[in-house]
Amino acid sequence: MRSRVDRVTRSAPSDRESVAMEGVRPEVVTEVPRRVLAVYAHPDDADVSCGGALATWASAGCTVELLVCTRGDKGSAVALDDIEQLVERRDGEVAEAARRLGITAVRRLGLDDGSVENDLPLREAIVRVVRAVQPDVVVCPDPTAVFFGEHYVNHHDHRAVGWAALDAVAPAASSPLYFPGSGGAWSVSTLYLSGSLDANVVVDVSEQIEQKAKAVLCHESQLGDAGDWLGVAVRERAEELGRQAGVAFAESFRRVQLGPPPP
Repeated sequence: MRSRVDRVTRSAPSDRESVAMEGVRPEVVTEVPRRVLAVYAHPDDADVSCGGALATWASAGCTVELLVCTRGDKGSAVALDDIEQLVERRDGEVAEAARRLGITAVRRLGLDDGSVENDLPLREAIVRVVRAVQPDVVVCPDPTAVFFGEHYVNHHDHRAVGWAALDAVAPAASSPLYFPGSGGAWSVSTLYLSGSLDANVVVDVSEQIEQKAKAVLCHESQLGDAGDWLGVAVRERAEELGRQAGVAFAESFRRVQLGPPPP
């Protein structure tokens, strides 16, 4: 079984793959959203994929919330006798990581790892959260990214959550005719897709790269004997992206502008 540490180091495309604008300096996002909702599959996914951006926005006054779709019950490379103990531990890890990033609330759907499907119940659950949080920005995995190089296939849960989040945002959450019992309609203005092979913007995370590294290292149940090298890997990846963009450290995204930002 592939270790979760290996997933952390491979779950995003390489730096050169993740910004698909050869010879062109990527646009550096300077706007700070009013409210952000990050939607991810597993307890550690957001920290690895967009922790720097979330911390950067939070430090600038943005309200950031996180929706974790699974329990993290299969996030171990070895068989365990007490799965519930692992789940409880992972709940504590994501809470501490969120605190370090400045995330104000963590919501959980409690699905089992490996069982996530882009179906009506999941889309309705995400719509309900979107309408409750009322974000102008939603951050989620890019579900079109499947193969990263020659040695990694993107996790099914990542892709399923990415598709479900996209379908929940456009058009479901914005239309009162979709899931009318799940809150009032709300239109998200911007999507940021992480782990994309078609990234078109970066966020300067230079002031928060250390917080991102610390947040990733909160997930001790996933790290084994990884030690400090994982923090180094996080910094090196962000440094390479930053070099392309003319900043110290960066994270890349595929930005989709669905409508004007709120006033």
